[in-house]
Formats: sequence, structure tokens, C-alpha cells
Amino acid sequence: MENWKRKVSLFVISQLTTQFGTALVQYGIFWYITLNTRSGAMLTISIIVGFLPTFLLSPFAGVWSDRFNRKKLIIFSDLGIAITTLILALVFLAGYKEFWLLFLISAIRAVGIAVQTPATNALLPQIVPEDKLLTVNGYMGSATSLMNLFSPIASAALLTYATFETTLFIDVFTAIVGVSILLFIKVPTIHAIGVGRVSSYYDDIKAGFKYIRDKKYIRNLFIYFGLFFFLVSPAAFLTPLQVVRTYGPELYRLTALEIAFFLGMTIGGFVIGKWGGLKNLVHTMIAAILAGGVLHTILGSKVDFSIYLFIMFIIGGSVIFCNSASTVFLQKTVSEEYYGRVFGVLGMLSSSMFPLGMLVFGPLADIISIEMILIATGLVVVFEGFIMIRDKELIAAGSSLDK
Repeated sequence: MENWKRKVSLFVISQLTTQFGTALVQYGIFWYITLNTRSGAMLTISIIVGFLPTFLLSPFAGVWSDRFNRKKLIIFSDLGIAITTLILALVFLAGYKEFWLLFLISAIRAVGIAVQTPATNALLPQIVPEDKLLTVNGYMGSATSLMNLFSPIASAALLTYATFETTLFIDVFTAIVGVSILLFIKVPTIHAIGVGRVSSYYDDIKAGFKYIRDKKYIRNLFIYFGLFFFLVSPAAFLTPLQVVRTYGPELYRLTALEIAFFLGMTIGGFVIGKWGGLKNLVHTMIAAILAGGVLHTILGSKVDFSIYLFIMFIIGGSVIFCNSASTVFLQKTVSEEYYGRVFGVLGMLSSSMFPLGMLVFGPLADIISIEMILIATGLVVVFEGFIMIRDKELIAAGSSLDK
């Protein structure tokens, strides 16, 4: 594979550029709702409208990733998100600023993300040698986290010293730059499932689910992930609200929260990329899940804010360890023609279980303390980690990669 490092570098730069603009807008919308409502129910609505389109579209997006040119899918989704953002900016400039409009735009942007995510995960093995996948995924995750580290700072500065519309226009600009870079990357052609035969999307989706069902270790892993996504939804989405309620509504606290988390992911990505994790990728996943569960319970202990930030830093490291290990595990064990559909189902899981968790825990956060929710869910995550240790099929699948 000639010049693969150049291809990967350009690909990472293009994705970081577009993701930076996307992150600015996401933080702007999320913080606008948090600071102006302080309502768990409103945050729940925001999260649901951002995830529901991804859930509904992910099975089809997975098929598209296996049928069509993945590079073009990424480009079209980036441009679609940019056009949507431009429309929102123009409407806001016209003076029409309503919560429902933010919800609508978030939903439309989620459609583009639903198409882009499985295509991105499926494209990477096309340009990276198999023995370099963990290193590249780790470094890419670290670079993404570094970008996310600066995103909340930039977003807070823009919200403080400029206008929300400025943030939106920056997102449009970064999308154009990112797409322009991606155009220069030559991706090897692979055999697509739609070439040489005619089949319905339903048949291809059904074949994807059958593939996952027949591969017991993948089926089990997805069951574990579904439960995990549900349980960590409070830690993922209610911690900003917890900070506002417990420590104060100052914007710098929300910024510090995001910085601590993504700094942990950044350093964790470099560590996993250099070290490579435990010999068995599944052991790396389980260790990260156990650590995350324990740390989530500590977040519910009403510790000093500086300690709270340190815990979020460690959680960020555990997240990138789990993400990198699980992504490479699937990239190495899944047949190439099923990449898109498998990652599409994974996207469907996250886009359904996260909002489902918020449907339960969001309104509950207006009744009981977020601290109690974090302690309870953290303990269940730890229990789940110990169950995974006893899954012989999953452990064996991880061990076989080293043979």
C-alpha cells in the first residue's frame, strides 16, 4: 500500500477540519439550551432529535457504505450538513430564534452524520495496513480529541465575544475546506455488494443483521454495547447540567468540563496508539468499561470541582481506550463487504440507546439528584464489565487476532 501515510494524514486533516466546525455548532446549541433553560427535559428533547434520525437511517446508511463509493458519501454528507448550517445562520440573522428551530436543524444535521459515520469507519481499512489499524485509530482518536479540546474554548469565546451566527458560518467554511482536501485522496476501489446483481435494501439490511446474529461474539458485543450506551447516557449528557446545578452556572465551568474530558481522550489516544493496549483487544475494552463504571460512581459523590475535573479527565482516557479497541476489533474480525452494515448497526445502537437512556434519566434528573443517577448507573456498568469477562466467545475472538 504505497503512500498510505500521506493518504491517512490528508484524511485525518480533512475530517478534523469538518468536525471542528461541527463541534462548534453542537456546543453552541447544547450550551444555549443548558444556560437558558436549566431543564433536563429540554436537554432530553435536544438529544432525542439529534439521535433519532441517525437511528432510523443507520441501517440504510450501512448498506450505502457497502454499495457505493465511501469517499463520495462522506463528501455529500459534509456538504449537506454545511448547507443546513448555512440556512440556520441566515434564519437567525433574520431575527427568528426559537428552540424548535434548533431542534429541527439538529435533526437534519444528524441525517448527514448518520451517512458519514459508517462510511468513515469502513473507508479507513481501505487506506491503512491491517497491522497499523490500532495505531492509526488511536492517533486519529487522539487528534479528534485534541480538536474537541479546543472546540469548547473556541465556542465559548465565540458565544461571548461574537454571535452564534458567526459560529455557524465558520462551520460552513470548515466543511468546504475539509471536502476540498478529501478530493485529493485516492481511495482503492473494492467490490461493492451492489455490483453485478440486483437486490433490495431490505435484503441487504437483512443480510447484515443475519451476519451479526451468526457471529456470536459480534452479537454479544453489540448487546453489551447497547446496555452500556443506555447506562452511560447520564454521564454523557447530564454532567453539564450537574455542574450548573452543583457548582454554578458560569460558562468557564462548562468549558473546563469539556476540556478535562477531551484532554483525557487526547492523551489516552496517544497512549493506546503507542502502547497498543493489552494483548487481547477485548481485555482492553473490558478494562476501560470497568474503570469508567467506577469513575462514574465517584462523580456522584459531590467532590470538589477540581477533583471532578480530574475524574472527567480519566474518564476521557477510558473512553478512547474502549473506542479504539472496539473499532479495530470490528475492523479486523468483520468481512470487508459487511463493514458498512456492521458499523451502521453499531451507529443505530448508539443513536437509539443514548436517547432512550435520556428519556428515562433526563426527566428523572428533574425529580432526583443527578448524583444518585450516576452512582446507580455506574455500579451497573461495573457489573456488566464482570459479565463480559466471563464471555468465552468474545474473549476467544479477541485472542484469535494475535495468532
